[in-house]
Amino acid sequence: QVQLVESGGGSVQAGGSLRLSCAASGGTSSTRYMAWFRQHPGKEREAVAGVDWVGIPTYADAVKDRFTISQDNAKNTVYLQMNTVKPEDTAMYYCASNIGITFPWSSPDRYPYWGQGTQVTVSP
Repeated sequence: QVQLVESGGGSVQAGGSLRLSCAASGGTSSTRYMAWFRQHPGKEREAVAGVDWVGIPTYADAVKDRFTISQDNAKNTVYLQMNTVKPEDTAMYYCASNIGITFPWSSPDRYPYWGQGTQVTVSP
């Protein structure tokens, strides 16, 4: 059973930076696909960024050129570096994981494992 634990959320002013972490435990890590999603109040969960087991990242258009996803396989941890944040980035951020090919990466239905979420609040 894969367990995911997010950390690093908090409050930041617009234009600032924040780094989220997601530590994974259990299951096999050799073909793990990791992703970050976010959910605004009253809205559906949306994909933010994903990375496959060889480190190839994919980004949603809304965060491209501002956010960077990376992973440390030795620590079984994936990161989301959030730069130049905007008030519209305010949301609950979730880490998700799947084993093997994940297509489309942006569909929450493709991920059987989820973390509990970490809140990010960006003030104007």
